Amino acid sequence: MRLEKEYLLREVNNHLSKSDYGFLADFSRITVEEISALRDALASCSAEFHVVKNTLLRVAIKDSKFSILNDCFSGPTALITGGSKISEIAKILTQFFKDKNKGSVKGGFMEGHCLSSEDVVSLSKLPSLEVLRGQFLGVLNAPAQQCVGVLQALPVSVLNVLQARVEQNTATN
Repeated sequence: MRLEKEYLLREVNNHLSKSDYGFLADFSRITVEEISALRDALASCSAEFHVVKNTLLRVAIKDSKFSILNDCFSGPTALITGGSKISEIAKILTQFFKDKNKGSVKGGFMEGHCLSSEDVVSLSKLPSLEVLRGQFLGVLNAPAQQCVGVLQALPVSVLNVLQARVEQNTATN
């Protein structure tokens, strides 16, 4: 293999190894300005957008855990990796391709599993990690709130009965 191709192959392997996930996208008919805007949006989540030749990507994943992606190699391919906010990156990608009505998400991989384009769309619909943490804390906090409500209801109901009794005595006098 020529030196240039070996270098490019090392770069592709480097991109694949730096992340537990990756998305493959078809960027056909998308202008350079639009790709630049997409790269900026992805950079806000520490993700990277790299145009990769299909043949190099096939060679890079040939004997790896990513070999399940062989069905995604038709047309121009971009590899999106990096960052820890997977669902936000999926949201950025799906929203971008939906807004532009050009190109598409071909699929991807996450922790050794292949993702179809529908899986990536489903992933993009998940709430962010902060929202999930808030929901989880709400679930954990609900029983304690209900217990406090029950414990608080007993003295309140006793006070209500006493107040009714006082009102009844004052009305009869």
